Amino acid sequence: MPKSQPLFVTRLYRGRIAVPDGLEGTCLGIAAEDKAGQRWSRDHGYGGYTSYASLNDLTRRASLFDDLERAIARHVSAFARELQFDLGGRKPALDSLWINVMEKGAVHTPHIHTHSVISGTYYVTVPPRSGVIRFEDPRLPMMMAAPPRKKTARPESRSFVDVEPKPGMLLLWESWLRHGVEPNGGRGKRISASFNYRLD
Repeated sequence: MPKSQPLFVTRLYRGRIAVPDGLEGTCLGIAAEDKAGQRWSRDHGYGGYTSYASLNDLTRRASLFDDLERAIARHVSAFARELQFDLGGRKPALDSLWINVMEKGAVHTPHIHTHSVISGTYYVTVPPRSGVIRFEDPRLPMMMAAPPRKKTARPESRSFVDVEPKPGMLLLWESWLRHGVEPNGGRGKRISASFNYRLD
């Protein structure tokens, strides 16, 4: 009997790290002090705050981030093994780590993370209806006349997959995977830490 097999599978890793006491306050405190990050966020219409373009020392600035990064690194190593990377003796190393504080109505348009191997987000505070993260099938530009997928299609057959974040949720993906964040429709701030790992 004829059979089909999946080819070129794109994997999304889900893990969980308990939110450390004080992490939300630490994020908000850094956001309140980081004038350069506030200016960048305002100038780029970010709809909140990000330390993406202003701070590159979070793990030295606050011990909570140092502890968090070590916990994330264990998941990144497990994900790299799952992806069956041939690392040739190299290992994933943190390239960048930044805070996101997204206000009501804030959106993060679809994008990729260049010059890195594994990227991800760790969710600290997630009010109800504060926006899903949406992953896009990387084959979309080549699908041409492909018909739309059924609403009941399995996740691996969909063109877009939405993940509703929860506090303590860790998501990892290969950095070339295009993704974005839908508008924050909640009443409070959605706080997360995003990061990139390169090969060291």
